[in-house]
Amino acid sequence: MRHEFTRRQFVEMGAVAGLSLTASRGLFAASKKSVLVFTKSSGFEHDVVKLRDGKPSIMEDAVSQLGQKHGFQVTATKDGRIFDSPDFREHAAVIFFTTGDLTTAGTDKNPPMSAAGKQKLLDSIHGGMGFVGIHAASDTFHTQPDPQDRSNRYIAHGEQSDPYLRMLGGEFITHGSSPRLQDTNLVVNDPGFPGLEGVSSPVKFNDEWYSLKDFRTDMHVILTLDTKGMSGKPYERPPYPMTWTRMEGRGRVFFTAIGDRPENWLSPFFLNLLGGGIRWVIGDAKASVQQNLQQAAPGYAEIPPKG
Repeated sequence: MRHEFTRRQFVEMGAVAGLSLTASRGLFAASKKSVLVFTKSSGFEHDVVKLRDGKPSIMEDAVSQLGQKHGFQVTATKDGRIFDSPDFREHAAVIFFTTGDLTTAGTDKNPPMSAAGKQKLLDSIHGGMGFVGIHAASDTFHTQPDPQDRSNRYIAHGEQSDPYLRMLGGEFITHGSSPRLQDTNLVVNDPGFPGLEGVSSPVKFNDEWYSLKDFRTDMHVILTLDTKGMSGKPYERPPYPMTWTRMEGRGRVFFTAIGDRPENWLSPFFLNLLGGGIRWVIGDAKASVQQNLQQAAPGYAEIPPKG
């Protein structure tokens, strides 16, 4: 189900907030848990989140099918005003496939998130709402300044990173360009994660591989990228996390950097992994949050050379 707002709806929203909240709570209490898919692109817009002649995106279709399979409801929007809506807090979790500074209209020109809306998102997660970040969710709210040459992305900012990135657990630096897509191995650090049962490590996979930094040391690593034999300066570094869980206050956070290629949204390996992440953040599956970053990726803090 898509969720779009008109200016009139937002004016009317305040007048009926109390009634709306009461009705919504009654509805969701008797029905499935709801997740909000948010795909605003203030920066680069990926093919998998583009609407197709008014029809849902590849990502929205795939997550909706996971909802049908696992028993959760899906609402999707590109409208940043959702975070100022009383409806936002009715969701058990939010799923981001986003880019750029979401408080600006940016590339897709959809209404931006307000600064207050961003804070409401972070406060809600800290208070117990689940969060799933996919691929370019790490290419969102870069630590400022983010100049044209992107030199700031090659600096480890640690606790000075943007609060959104601190919540997520890592930040996108760059990816390879020649080739942009390549086969490599994913090391399975947690074969017991829901959806990975029976998967043998390593898993050979093809995608656009993000080089990441500023990993939160309290994360539980599920998959690491084996950089041995990869082409391009972004991968001239030791193996580093590709998928993880962590706790942000009482909120469960799951991130996977996989998901660029449209074809991968048909991959059982990827969909089972994503389904497991969604089920865990909404409390419908068990997963570990035991810290293992140093054991899984001892060279995680190394930043690749510019190129």
